[in-house]
Amino acid sequence: MPQFESFGCIKKHPFLDGHELGISDVFGARPIQAALASAATFSVGAFLPLMIVILFSTDALMWAVAGSSIVFLALLGSLSAMAGGAPIIVATARVTFWGALAMALTAGVGALFGVAS
Repeated sequence: MPQFESFGCIKKHPFLDGHELGISDVFGARPIQAALASAATFSVGAFLPLMIVILFSTDALMWAVAGSSIVFLALLGSLSAMAGGAPIIVATARVTFWGALAMALTAGVGALFGVAS
């Protein structure tokens, strides 16, 4: 059983050795690069539905943006899974499901407050 310090931190446990996980000074966290990568992917993710707005008429715009956003979520989820070495189907399903749920909740709140068309 691991021993805990007064603030709840684990003193030393063999299962938590960073070197066994491939974590070292050479392969440590890079917060600036992570922030830039996140900003770039958010920009690409926002750009794709924005292009749909330019291409479709106002009559079909709501459904075109919603449908294409789900497709783009699936596409970017699968690309990120491939880049990270994660199971593609599971990661794609997770990103698509939670993104679609967020869109549905946002549309529901908009309808509740009378700002959705």
